[in-house]
Amino acid sequence: MKKSTNPLDYQTIPRPVAAMPKDFASGETIPPHRHRRAQVIYAATGVMRVSTSAGEFVVPPLRALWMPPEIEHSLRMAGAVAMRTLYIEPRASRAMPRSCAVIEVNPLLRALILAAMDEKLEYDRKGRGGLIMRLILAELRAAPRLPLSIPMPRDKRLARLCGSLLRHPDTDATLDHWAEHVGASARTLARLFRRETGLSFGEWRAQARLVEALSLLSSGAPVGHVAGKLGYRSASAFGQMFRRALGRTPREYLVQ
Repeated sequence: MKKSTNPLDYQTIPRPVAAMPKDFASGETIPPHRHRRAQVIYAATGVMRVSTSAGEFVVPPLRALWMPPEIEHSLRMAGAVAMRTLYIEPRASRAMPRSCAVIEVNPLLRALILAAMDEKLEYDRKGRGGLIMRLILAELRAAPRLPLSIPMPRDKRLARLCGSLLRHPDTDATLDHWAEHVGASARTLARLFRRETGLSFGEWRAQARLVEALSLLSSGAPVGHVAGKLGYRSASAFGQMFRRALGRTPREYLVQ
């Protein structure tokens, strides 16, 4: 029997983990919503951009987003996406982070997630289904977290600045430039960046570019094209930034 693709059908079943497969077309969006269960949002293929009030997240291949219960979020698909979602009871997810986090999906966790999709909603707790779900919970607790998020500020002036940078990641405008446009001094903006995002202006912009780079690369864009779109003078300069942030080149990152 084909599984439901309605998330509401997965929130109250008498099992700690429920697995829902659902496919999306390129550019498709899911409006803001929330669930009583925690989620592991994973794409077997494609790239997702997930937005919350706390920040923006990119979920490329071999990564997943941990979403705690009751956090409002929206999604946008970059390319066709085969989304495979795990809905986890709050009691079963107590050991997981209380905030959203991009996590690494190793080959074992990937295989377990895909295997979970084939199980019935009310799988046998003592059989194969129960073993798969218990292993998933163990692997999730051990999964490394990755710096693939963009913290968003609450201050309206800073939010305007950050919104513009997200729309135009290639801009090299300085804080002095932005100060003239948002009604705050460069010193005030610098202080706000550190207080509200935990990053300096330069660090925040680099993080935003990194997240956008991963989205573009995972969608198949050539490295040179991505470098130019993000304002880097050469693919080499972009590659150096990428390696500093993630410890490997863009090509190495996508094929690992």
